[in-house]
Amino acid sequence: MVLSSKKILLTGATGGIGGAIAKALSDEGATLILTARDEEKLTALKENIGNVRHQILALDLNNNNDREKLYGVVEKENIDVLINNAGINQLSLLEDTSDADISQIVSTNLVVPMMLCREIHKTLKQRPESVIVNIGSILGSIGYAGSTSYCASKFGLRGFTEAFRREVADSTVNVIYFAPRATDTALNTDKMNTLNEALGNAVDSPEHVAQRLIDALKDKHPHSYFLGWPESLFVRLNSLLPNVVDKALLKQLPVIRRFSQ
Repeated sequence: MVLSSKKILLTGATGGIGGAIAKALSDEGATLILTARDEEKLTALKENIGNVRHQILALDLNNNNDREKLYGVVEKENIDVLINNAGINQLSLLEDTSDADISQIVSTNLVVPMMLCREIHKTLKQRPESVIVNIGSILGSIGYAGSTSYCASKFGLRGFTEAFRREVADSTVNVIYFAPRATDTALNTDKMNTLNEALGNAVDSPEHVAQRLIDALKDKHPHSYFLGWPESLFVRLNSLLPNVVDKALLKQLPVIRRFSQ
């Protein structure tokens, strides 16, 4: 896909990955519709990437009325690409996670992207070439202690993306699942950052993730993308020999428990 001629809707635009994606897409010449909840941060982002053609929409996509506002904009603008990037995480053991937190994580990371795909693909399938990208996670393929709700939401998003891709395979809409590993963003709490350091987990920059996404959008044969080594190897290993991964992660459990308090 040649991005310079495309109009792209990006959710979660003010996060670390979202901001980097917005900058990278703008540099490619794409026209952007950027959504997030914080209008001040959206305004600052638009000023930072420096292009008057971009639009910003301060919306809470968990809210029915705000989603309807977004659908109205999409119908008028005839977008070519939807990037479902908005997401939240929380490092905590399941027994310490509230009902409200579970609902919020699953709604933001899974239910809302499903609803956006359902409605917005009606516009996308009328375009000669279009793409939906659902931003997942390596933890959408590897269950990880301390991230049970997050893993559940991203496992669900991966399964949904696969099923929906097959459902629209005879249309002009390509559906991509894009799974970064740990990334240095504000989504990570101090506890998460300290945990990654304690476990020696590699952490990518948002700019690296954004560039890999640009590469995926330009790919003539888009597919699912799992970033990072050895994380991408563990994804395959977990599907074939989960007991091996169980044993490796069991060694990390005391450290995870300590930082999940």
